[in-house]
Amino acid sequence: MEQTEKNWYLYILLCADDTLYTGITTNVEKRFEAHCAGKGAKYTRGRAPLKLVYQEVCGSHGDALRRELQVKGWNREKKQKLVRGEKNHLTNREK
Repeated sequence: MEQTEKNWYLYILLCADDTLYTGITTNVEKRFEAHCAGKGAKYTRGRAPLKLVYQEVCGSHGDALRRELQVKGWNREKKQKLVRGEKNHLTNREK
């Protein structure tokens, strides 16, 4: 059986305490459901209700990890601009 490489995604959740959680997965819907059920990241437990506010295709697992590290290094305002689709504030490397 031929194995196909799945696309990896970056996603951002808005937590009930108004914080943003950034993660990666191959299945955003399934991962979001896990977070909502309290079986996702430790950070999101106890911060429900959660809302999926952003997702993007990253390609490979390595690409997703690099993108996650990049976005996690941003301040809240910059992340909110990404969520709102205001990409004109980002450099080409950040988009």
